Order: sequence, then structure tokens, then C-alpha cells
Amino acid sequence: MSKPGRYLGNEWNVARKDLDAADVTFALAFPDIYDVGMSYLGLRIVYGVLNSREDVACERVFAPWIDMEGVLRERRIPLFSLESKVPVREFDIIGFSLTYELNYTNVLNMLDLAKLPLLSRERGDGHPLIIAGGPCAMNPAPLSEFIDAFVVGEGEEVILEIIDVYKKGKSKKSILRQSSGLMVSNAEPAKGKSEELLKALADIEGVYVPRFPREVKRRIVKDLNTSFYPTKELVPYVRIIHDRITLEIMRGCPFRCKFCQASHFYRPVRLRSPERILELVREIYRHTGYEEISLLSLSTGSYPGIVGLVSCLIDEYKEKGIGVSLPSLRSGDILAALPALIAKVRKTSLTFAIEAGSERLRAYINKDIDVEKVVRACDAAFQAGWRLVKLYFMIGLPTETAEDLEGIAEFAHRIRALKKDAQLSVSISTFVPKFGTPFAGRKMGSAEAIIEKQKFLRGRLKDRRIKVTCHDARVSILEGLMNRPDPSLAEVVFAAWKKGARFDSWRELFNFGAWQAALEESNVTCWGSLTSARLP
Repeated sequence: MSKPGRYLGNEWNVARKDLDAADVTFALAFPDIYDVGMSYLGLRIVYGVLNSREDVACERVFAPWIDMEGVLRERRIPLFSLESKVPVREFDIIGFSLTYELNYTNVLNMLDLAKLPLLSRERGDGHPLIIAGGPCAMNPAPLSEFIDAFVVGEGEEVILEIIDVYKKGKSKKSILRQSSGLMVSNAEPAKGKSEELLKALADIEGVYVPRFPREVKRRIVKDLNTSFYPTKELVPYVRIIHDRITLEIMRGCPFRCKFCQASHFYRPVRLRSPERILELVREIYRHTGYEEISLLSLSTGSYPGIVGLVSCLIDEYKEKGIGVSLPSLRSGDILAALPALIAKVRKTSLTFAIEAGSERLRAYINKDIDVEKVVRACDAAFQAGWRLVKLYFMIGLPTETAEDLEGIAEFAHRIRALKKDAQLSVSISTFVPKFGTPFAGRKMGSAEAIIEKQKFLRGRLKDRRIKVTCHDARVSILEGLMNRPDPSLAEVVFAAWKKGARFDSWRELFNFGAWQAALEESNVTCWGSLTSARLP
């Protein structure tokens, strides 16, 4: 079995509570492997929030990799939580984090491994309440047949209100049973969640219940300085994707790119004060001992006073050998203006999301970035010892022309020419009309059209020091499909899962045939055409 440490659950700072003593038990589920889920800050925040309450016991469960799934099915072992190894079907609530559309079949697979009915209408009060939140919960349609309630917006406050509603209903039910002398039997529970519970959940701001469809106001956390933040971070014993101190310094983005779901999901912009950030870093370091600090936001370079904050962190932790990384840089201001600061920051890589190849197209999609500042920033970074720059571009955007594609190649070659031994990583993603953005509902090109553009860019970027990565066109088309507010998509997801789809975000496991058959069976069509052609 690969990486058995994924299933141990005895990490440093793990929360261990007596499930029998808790008023409400909560299984926090992530529909991807441990390595990915443990890198997601939202999961860490909710885990900490729930376990900060004495009356709640929260444990984690991740999608088991295919080898572990085989063991569970062969030995008929139900999916269990990491902390106590208790079957997740025995928890009061199971809450899924929805961060990527191609993980939807994993949600169904986890419910099946837990030996729970997949369809919400087939689960009764004797089954756990199944809820889901995260960015993808903005469009509940593809999972509307399987999830009892969705959290729309940020979850660290609303989740406690959900707990209170559930706890109240659970206590009331217990009192009724005791007063009537009813005995709890092992009989099959009645079909369907109680209408009283679901109506109470639907009355919570930010909660959408498919049985009672109504417009829902997105929940936001107003003050980051006073909101909960996990300082006793879990320290895994196996390598995860982001294995470091992750400090969210700002939520929301001052820029409103028309294609970006995150900038719309997390608006408005809210800041943590430098004083609070430094306080949190000290606490997290004391509890974890990590050797890298990552300052997280959708646009870290836009944080007011970012230069002073980074300088303080470097000065405080340089003697301990702790590095500071700056992801999500938008402009080159802080880098080009302060080469001395660049020299102090840990030299991993610099990342810039340019997105489009022309000023015209960048203006149209609302991508306000000064590429000349990016060039100067890259030049200053190369002079300070950096050797790798990552550039992110997007193809297939509305109004895109051949000149825009050529502009991508020209800009990449311009950065490459700044230093003889420079390494350049060029990532080419495909425009997906995300739900909740100004581009929602816009048509996508066919998979064939996307592949032709990828072939063009690969041909123009032939250089041994330029690495080009293209997103699978078929996956992009499916992502676009899952952003439609169409309830019939639940039928497609169900059919794809039954035909073997799972871990579709992993190239080696992406089961195109299952999705193709599911679409044909469900009479649902994609934008353009979906072929079996692979990446060039």
C-alpha cells in the first residue's frame, strides 16, 4: 500500500475527544487524498473551529487512494475516521469540502465506502446529516441529489450555527423518545431527513437546502482579526503538498478578474493586521516548528505594508533558518523596488499570473497588471540569485485572437532572455466559465479547438529551459459542464461514478470513457464537442 501514513491519524497536534461524551460528532470529509486535503487551509480552519467547542468532536476522513479502497472493499471495512477509526456513518454530521469540480465522483465514492445511501431522499434520521461547503458549493446543482444542505460562502461562523440547530433537534428527539418510552431499534430508518431539521437549516443565512430551494445570501466573515485561526496546526508525518506554516494575511482580492471565481467568492477584501499576523506566526511556529512561512492570499503583493511585514518576519526568523515565501504575486512593485529584500527571501520560485497575451485582452477580462513591472521584477530576481520563474496564462478566453496567442509566446521568450541560465515554467490553462462570475454561462470551445491552441504554443515555446504544461482539454470541458446551474448534472455525476469515475483530477486515473458514456446516457451535451483526443 502506498503511503500508509495517510491513514494513521496520529499527527502532532491532533484533536482527540471522547465521541461518546460529545453532544455532536462531526466527520470532516475531503474528497481527495490526504496529501491534498491536509494542504487546504479551509479544512484546517473548520477542524479547529469545531474542536474548540467542548460539546463537539470533529474528526477527519479523506478519500482513500485506489489501493486502500481495494482493501476496504475486499475486506468489507466501512470508511472510517482518522482519529478514532470509527465508521463515518456513525457520526451525526458528515461535512464535505468542495474545492474542485472533478472531485464530485469522489464524494459519491466516499458515501458508498461508508455504506450509506447516496441519494439524500433515501437517507433517514438514522443516517448522518450530509452537508457540503467550499467554493464549489456556489453551484450546488451537480450534487443536489446527494447533499442535504450546502454552505454558501465562508464557513467558520455558519458551521457553528449548523451545530446549534442540529444539537437542538437531537436533544428534542431524545426527550420525545424518553418520554414516550420508545426504544431505538436496528430497523432500517425511515426514508428522508426530517422536514423540521431541514427547514431549520434553511433558515440559517448562507445555508441552501435543495428540498426547499430559495435564494441564499452568501456568508462572509467580517473581521479577520477576531475570527478563529488554527495555531496548533496539524503536522503530518508524510509529505503533503504545502508542508509549512500557512498564514492567511488577506481574504478577498482588490482586483475583479471576470473569469476568477475565487475573487467573487471571497469578496470583499478583508485584512489581518501586521500585529495579528506576527502574533499568529509566533504561535504556530511554537506549536509546529516548521521551517518555512508562506503568506497566503489571492494577491499577496497587494497587501498594504507587505514589504514591512516580510522584513519583520525575515529579521525575526533568519537566525532560526526559517524562510519566507511569497505566493500569489500580482505586480512586480515589491520585488523590483527592493532587490535587497529579494536576496533575503527563500529562493524557491516566483509566480506571475499574466493570463492573456495582449493588453487589449487583459483589459477586457479585467486583469489589471503592468507587464513591464513584471519584467523588471523578474530581472531583479534573476540578479539576486533566483533561477526559476513561473508564468500562468489562459487560452480560450472570450474575444481571444491569434495575436493574443502569439503574445503569450513573445512574453515568455522575453522573460527567458533576461538571464542565460534562467529556468521558465509556463502553465497554460483553459478558460472555464465559472459559476458566480461575469463570464458564467459563456460558451467554451471544443476540445479539438483547445488542443490546437496548445499545439501552437508548444511549437512556439521550444526551448530546453522553458517547460510548458497544458491542462487536459477534456478535463477543462467537464469543469465547464459542472459549472452549469443544471440539476440534471446530478444524474451525469451519478452515472459517471457508477461507470468507474473517481480521482478525475489525477491524470493517471482520469476515466474519460466513464464520463463520455454518462453524458450519452443522460442526454446532456457539453459546449462544442468532447473527443477522446489526448494532449499534444
